[in-house]
Amino acid sequence: MLDELRGRVKALMPQARDDLAEMVAFKSVHDPAQFPVSECDGMVDWLLRTFRGLGFDDVAAYPTPDGSKAVCGSLAGPPGAPTVLLYFHHDVQPPLDVAAWDSPVWQLTDRGGRWYGRGAADCKGNIATHLTALRAVRDHLPVTVKIVGEGSEEQGTGGLEAFVPANAGLLQADAILVCDAGNFAVGVPAVTSSLRGLANVVVSVETLAGPMHSGMFGGAAPDALAALIHMLATLRDERGNTTVHGLDTTQVWPGADYPADQFRADAGLLDGVDLLGDGRVADLVWARPAVTVLGIDCPPVVGSSAAIQPRARARINLRVPPGMNARTAQDALIEHLRQAAPWNVRVDITREADGEPFQGATSGPAFDTLTGAMQQVYGRPAMIEGQGGSIPLCNVFQDTFPDAEIMLIGVEEPRCLIHAPNESVDPSEIENMALVEALFLRNYASAR
Repeated sequence: MLDELRGRVKALMPQARDDLAEMVAFKSVHDPAQFPVSECDGMVDWLLRTFRGLGFDDVAAYPTPDGSKAVCGSLAGPPGAPTVLLYFHHDVQPPLDVAAWDSPVWQLTDRGGRWYGRGAADCKGNIATHLTALRAVRDHLPVTVKIVGEGSEEQGTGGLEAFVPANAGLLQADAILVCDAGNFAVGVPAVTSSLRGLANVVVSVETLAGPMHSGMFGGAAPDALAALIHMLATLRDERGNTTVHGLDTTQVWPGADYPADQFRADAGLLDGVDLLGDGRVADLVWARPAVTVLGIDCPPVVGSSAAIQPRARARINLRVPPGMNARTAQDALIEHLRQAAPWNVRVDITREADGEPFQGATSGPAFDTLTGAMQQVYGRPAMIEGQGGSIPLCNVFQDTFPDAEIMLIGVEEPRCLIHAPNESVDPSEIENMALVEALFLRNYASAR
């Protein structure tokens, strides 16, 4: 079966590239302030036509509360067959700095053995993977396949998160493949089993009625920016470990290691700059809380004057690992900042957002079938990795379908530079992951 499927998938790769080229050409950024709505609508229409061509007779576009459209449909298997739900999103990030791209943003371009273009990996490369896998097995499909394509994932406006519970019957499944992740590296298969949650706050500090001359008042008048800097500095120790009072920062990641040299390369660390924290990289990015200052409101260097600042503000992001409650972590962050405030300055802290961490399947018939397929295709065991980012929809899936096995896979390995200029995908990842998915669809029913 493996050799037969491998041949089918390889023969389908020219069509996969054509599919991806057509998808990348749609500027499907779900933000009418940046691109016309017609671009997202065109992408939806393309998906409807393409999945109907594969036999998804009931595929349709469903409006969601944030104005985006969810693409849903099903391809029936034999009576009593288990159901697999394939997730993807069809919106993309904006191009950011167009001048930083080495090839056209909205044109799939071959360069150095990779395919470049916005969405080439995140997440249109995963759509190409689904289409290739389904074409390879559609004549002998022993499971029912459902699809759900999100139209506003990159904007984080929660349209599909509201849609799923209200349409549970439409999406009910035994196994859910969330294809918005990636392998550990090209050629190194991985299942992402956990996601960190988040707890964001905005902290404001006030000390004076207005700016005051630093020569006349400096030394006695409290500087709001200095107070804020003092508070932010207490969130990490001299080694860079997160030090929010009341939060456990000793957790250890039980799965695959993340070699420090590979992480330095993936993160683009400058020569001589130290990694943060005590512990392995995997512990720090997948198993422990991590605090980041996302932004500060203060005078810029150019245009600043010799004045003591009366007020300053910062936006803080706290990543929350599995096993830790996001709201409790947010409470701890707020209390820590209040206790760290010097000189009795006035402090106001606003809760901006919170989202719970996620723990996916690490055993069961679907998990075993998926990791077995990865072993066959790649010739090496699948790694079990975490992801430091958050996908709130995974928690919605888990709450709505508590008996389903949920697994995160995809083509978005670190070199893809998702969300950055020069996003790309390695076509070998599309080919191999399509073969993994095809094997999974062929074998899952018999594993139950």
